[in-house]
Amino acid sequence: MLYKKIRYVTFDFRVKKKGLLPPVMSKQWLLMLVVIFLGGCNMQNRFLYFPNDERPTEAMLAAENMAFWPKAGADYRGFVSAGDAPAPSGTIVLFHGNGGTAFDRVFYRDPLANLGFRILLAEYPQYGGRPGKVGEKPFVADGLETVRLAYEQYGEPLYLLGESLGCGVAAAVAKQTTVPVSGIILITPWDTLASVAKSLFPFLPVKLVLTDKYDSIENLSKFPRNIAVVGAEHDEILPIKHAHNLYANLPEGKKRMWVIRGAGHNDWPYYANDSLWKEMTDFVKVRPE
Repeated sequence: MLYKKIRYVTFDFRVKKKGLLPPVMSKQWLLMLVVIFLGGCNMQNRFLYFPNDERPTEAMLAAENMAFWPKAGADYRGFVSAGDAPAPSGTIVLFHGNGGTAFDRVFYRDPLANLGFRILLAEYPQYGGRPGKVGEKPFVADGLETVRLAYEQYGEPLYLLGESLGCGVAAAVAKQTTVPVSGIILITPWDTLASVAKSLFPFLPVKLVLTDKYDSIENLSKFPRNIAVVGAEHDEILPIKHAHNLYANLPEGKKRMWVIRGAGHNDWPYYANDSLWKEMTDFVKVRPE
């Protein structure tokens, strides 16, 4: 009955290609979560986070027309397009999933740049050669500083975009930041980390073992602007029921959901087209009444 109230759009672009995102979210990973629940924080971090410490070289950046942001060296926080052209639609800060690096997400740039956005690919601590520790607290603290600096440099409007685990980071940043966030896009999100773990292992006391919460329902409960939720119909890693549940619990009148038909957790970019990107971004640009 609940799902009948959901307003969503489906996209059925059945392209037969291999996955585009780093395939770290796998069924093997899900099975190994049992060890997390039995081992506590250290084991949780070991199997929830898959940091790649490779920092892109200047040659790699040049090949993609990208640049370190806000500057090169150990203090970099992410990547923007080289030359940093004007962005009349505003700036989007992207928080990526738990595997690979921010540089692996350069495919977000073109569809969003074509709509007038600047895309800032935010990198996490311990990923991409950055110092620091993994975990919800360090990721959110780092994300808050990245968003503050982005706002300081680029001003409004500023949007957040989360992918998979990055949706949890984006939601927490949105709750805690003092920066005015104009809208949020969440792609293949969960509702809460505990909910995902409980659905996989109902016989384990997951709330007593997990040290990270990533409770996006709570974190977005008072968000004042529009939120776009995007689920993959055949998400084999984070079943789409979690995206539906998140959507159902978001503030009324400030949300819209899309389901990308035929898509899985890691190959959804192959199914997304320009119409999807435009509809999502048009929605978050609108100020709720």
